[in-house]
Amino acid sequence: MGIKILFLYPNAFGMNLLPPAIALFSALLKREGHQVALFDTTSYVNDGIDSDGTKMEHLNVAPYDMGKRGIQVRTSDWRADLLLQYRAFRPDLVAISSTEDMWLLGARMLSTLGDDLRSDRVPVIVGGVFATFAPHLVLRHPQVDMVCLGEGEQAMIDLCDRIQRGISWQDVGSLWVKTPDGSTQKNPVSRLIDINENPSIDITLFEESRIYRPMSGRIYKMLPVETIRGCPYKCAYCNSPTQSTFYREQTGERFLRKRRIDLLEKELRDFKDGVGAEYIYFWADTFLAWTAQEFDAFCEMYAGIKLPFWMQTRPETLTEERVRRLADVGLHRISFGIEHGNEAFRIQHLNRRFSNDDIVQRLAWPHRYDVQFSVNNITGFPHETRAMAMDTVELNRRIDADNQNMYAFVPFHGTPMRGECERLGLVEPDTITRCLTDSPMLRMPQYPMEEIAGLQKCFVLYVKFPRSRWDEIRRAEAETPAGHRLYESLKEEFMATYYHPAKDNPHAEYRIPVMPSIS
Repeated sequence: MGIKILFLYPNAFGMNLLPPAIALFSALLKREGHQVALFDTTSYVNDGIDSDGTKMEHLNVAPYDMGKRGIQVRTSDWRADLLLQYRAFRPDLVAISSTEDMWLLGARMLSTLGDDLRSDRVPVIVGGVFATFAPHLVLRHPQVDMVCLGEGEQAMIDLCDRIQRGISWQDVGSLWVKTPDGSTQKNPVSRLIDINENPSIDITLFEESRIYRPMSGRIYKMLPVETIRGCPYKCAYCNSPTQSTFYREQTGERFLRKRRIDLLEKELRDFKDGVGAEYIYFWADTFLAWTAQEFDAFCEMYAGIKLPFWMQTRPETLTEERVRRLADVGLHRISFGIEHGNEAFRIQHLNRRFSNDDIVQRLAWPHRYDVQFSVNNITGFPHETRAMAMDTVELNRRIDADNQNMYAFVPFHGTPMRGECERLGLVEPDTITRCLTDSPMLRMPQYPMEEIAGLQKCFVLYVKFPRSRWDEIRRAEAETPAGHRLYESLKEEFMATYYHPAKDNPHAEYRIPVMPSIS
């Protein structure tokens, strides 16, 4: 008989699909004969953070109503609910998968369980990108016994086997483990797993409400499917380059791997026919990092699935023929990371080498085939000025995106730009970052925090409204009663002008028409 594992998932209300990593671990551990339970804070409003609500407030997404699928915010106290579940389940191991911006919530979850964990002597493991690149910070929590660096599939299997057999787990590969004398045993990182040997994710672990997510104003029964693990690009604000370097140095292996098309097809058919999936969310940093042969095989396979799907990719991976073929088999929406509109800044500081003219040309293709797309942008980088950030506005004005957003830069541990921020004294090495939708973090004399926040809030208005309105929009940036009133007035005008019911599109409740003259 196996052991019992309780997963904790610290998450803000309305943020993210169900976590594929936990769903995968559940499938793996159940295959080994263990029992798995989950406590997920997504349904609660934590610290006042409402990720999707913030996106709607900033006009980054079409309005939607989760209540149409019967999904409501929990009104009970998550602390009391967590204690009840822990005491009813009585786990042999508690595991947390956490991003950096959610770690402080995860730490509070462990503190809530502190007396019970000490009394029951239940070990706690923490994994995820934050644990990989800042294990010393995670291990400071008194309830944390170990962290997993890198991929966790094999480490979790080995750890649970050791606990079941009642033998020491201090030498399990990829784990940093607290020892009785207060030191840390740093075990070598295990070799990468073959992702094609993994089972399909276990969605039975989650409440029904977690399967539903908004897209283009509609609520779908949406499931994540992993296609590619890793990314071939080296963006300075992303942790993927560091992850690749980490494994190259630790094991000599290449982190980028792709799942076999036949395995994708099996999982997709199970989701479509067995679960009633309405929409597929392809889980890959750069979906179109396929070879021509792999792309052909995917299109041939997906023609038999033909559920609407979302993907994320980079403009330089796009061709018009690829858009046409993907649209034929179900492509509904693309997210493009552009990040910044100043070409020189993008090349020098972000390691993104692509011209604005090429971006504009390629992003004209999706609408030719009725494919919606959004554009992701970031401001508040080190060395950036407001004038540079306005170049991002100008580039987005040249692109007829269905949605566009602008996030404040967050210096996550494990990203090349984190080191630059620390070198410049903009962030202390031990500082833990906040949520992407939270207020800016970096205090820079050439680009004050209030200007970053104001441009972030009014970004879509600058992109869509004529330049003759820009002075008015600038006044709406102000965090004053007059600024708030003006912003709400402009927001109301924007909604009336640009969001219209999309009766001609079965996969959207709203569409944004081609913008009028923006002179």
